[in-house]
Amino acid sequence: MLAKEYPYYLASKAVYANRDLEITNKYTGEVATYAALADAEVIDQAIDAAEKAQPLLNKMAPYERQAILNHCVKRFEERFDELAHALCIEAGKPIKDARGEVTRLIDTFRIAAEESVRMKGEVLNLEITPRAKGYQGQYKHVPIGPCSFISPFNFPLNLAAHKIAPALAVGCAFVMKPASRTPLGAIIIGEILAETDLPEGAFSILPCSRDGADLFTTDERFKLLSFTGSPQVGWDLKAKAGKKPVILELGGNAACVVDEDTDLDDAIERIIFGAYYQSGQSCISVQRILVHEKLYSEFKQRYTEKVANLVHGDPLDEDTFIGPMISESEAKRLDDWIQEAVKGGATLLAGGKRDGAMLQATLLEGVAHDATVNAEEAFGPVSIISSFSDFDEALKEVNNSQFGLQAGIFTRDIYKAHKAWDELDVGGVVIGDVPSWRVDNMPYGGVKESGLGREGITYAMDDMTEIRLMVLRTPQ
Repeated sequence: MLAKEYPYYLASKAVYANRDLEITNKYTGEVATYAALADAEVIDQAIDAAEKAQPLLNKMAPYERQAILNHCVKRFEERFDELAHALCIEAGKPIKDARGEVTRLIDTFRIAAEESVRMKGEVLNLEITPRAKGYQGQYKHVPIGPCSFISPFNFPLNLAAHKIAPALAVGCAFVMKPASRTPLGAIIIGEILAETDLPEGAFSILPCSRDGADLFTTDERFKLLSFTGSPQVGWDLKAKAGKKPVILELGGNAACVVDEDTDLDDAIERIIFGAYYQSGQSCISVQRILVHEKLYSEFKQRYTEKVANLVHGDPLDEDTFIGPMISESEAKRLDDWIQEAVKGGATLLAGGKRDGAMLQATLLEGVAHDATVNAEEAFGPVSIISSFSDFDEALKEVNNSQFGLQAGIFTRDIYKAHKAWDELDVGGVVIGDVPSWRVDNMPYGGVKESGLGREGITYAMDDMTEIRLMVLRTPQ
């Protein structure tokens, strides 16, 4: 069960400042609980505390940081069911998807614990010319300093973890703004961090309105900004961020290519999952499906039947596959895009009906390239199918997008697999599976409108550190 109210965490401490943030049950629409909402003054205090805590974090030994991460892993395991239930309520995430996210939260912190004692440097041979005789170089990685984190609503636990865990691994203080629609996961992480020996001020977790959040971007005391969310917001934040490095994990309209040698049984099962898990609210959800003409008729018939039979309903029900979208306004937005495509000549093969925040799993065919539901990020339970005859042309169609996060290629031809890897303008190419597949130690991120930089623990740790060089001269 959810608590009656939740605090924010300011300088490592729970503060029940108010009950200004209503957190709704996304399925029923009813208020489920309340959380404290921070204002600009509180955010300023948090940044000041992080700046003061950073020298203490710099002195923490790797094994001490590892102990904190291991404590989190243990507590997440103990509170597994509570965390999954909170996800169901605040995000409308079906219970099976919620359990999967808690598992990934644990994985992410476990990886960070392992990597926290592996931060490496290098000895450099500088004697590359006579003038450098007797000189040797060494470098190490040091924390970049206080970090600003902004996380989205769709993975309230794991996408927060992909910022918090590497920061703890390298010893960076941080202030996090979780999505105001789904703050509970991050707040519970804060509750567990408050049990540890982290220096006071090492972290703050502050739900706040956008009006009060400018400091997360503009304040020069932050040495890095990591944002996950929409492209429009992300690029705007980068423009305002000043001199600090910015990591952006943004949106996509991921494509999946099904070549003529594909095992259809396997491909259909994986694509159903990739397109509709957690109601399609994932930046790597399968949105565009390109099927070889030799398989298209059979794929269309079988895939349409599968989509039409997905179970919709209460996220707490074990049989539910499609739950509500994050809000009625988001469901209406995507429903409008679907209707626009149909009016433009697309065929509705399945779904297409909305009831409040519940939007049926929808399948479209014959969608115009410039239709909004095809060109933009749908971020909901809809996929689009089309056929192709030439593999090279299919790759060009995948690239014919403003986004470039991940792509999935179902083929058994190793040469085609490598061609896709060489030619697709995306951050990751997944062979034999959907673009929606991710594990938490891989370099994850996109190009074009899909972002800048990579997540994945070791890659984020690199971003959150700076190289510090020492040169040694031996007199000759």
